[in-house]
Amino acid sequence: MKSENTPVAVAEMLIRRPVETVFAAFVDPAITTKFWFTYGSARLDSGGPVRWDWAMYGVSADVLVDELVANEKILMRWGDPATTAEWRFDPRPDGTAFVSVRNWGFAGDAESRAGQAIGSTEGFTLVLAGAKAWLEHGLALELIRDRYPDGLPKE
Repeated sequence: MKSENTPVAVAEMLIRRPVETVFAAFVDPAITTKFWFTYGSARLDSGGPVRWDWAMYGVSADVLVDELVANEKILMRWGDPATTAEWRFDPRPDGTAFVSVRNWGFAGDAESRAGQAIGSTEGFTLVLAGAKAWLEHGLALELIRDRYPDGLPKE
């Protein structure tokens, strides 16, 4: 549960496609791999744990969906240690979708949690920008791959 002192990463983006199309892009790994990770073991609505891989970095994450409401919401836990991410998909009268992502539950001391929240905000912003480019224009910008062209930084 979020508290007043817990940092929360927030990223939001308007995507000029119907909410059903945008939602599908985040639950179907055949689409998500066009702009985020390189492999997904199953759809997020599969009912079990899902594994996402970023082959260019040699890392993966296990994803557990706590709640999925088609075309509206994805509530999931992912990472190690796990954090919670809530995706909201809001349809707009003009047929577009506004996507909001909030991520919380970072581990460590206050400075470490703040740093993780900043990094998560950056990461989700890149994901949403990549999704927008793919869904609106069919462009694979390789934002995630190109964020760290020399590999992930050492911790």
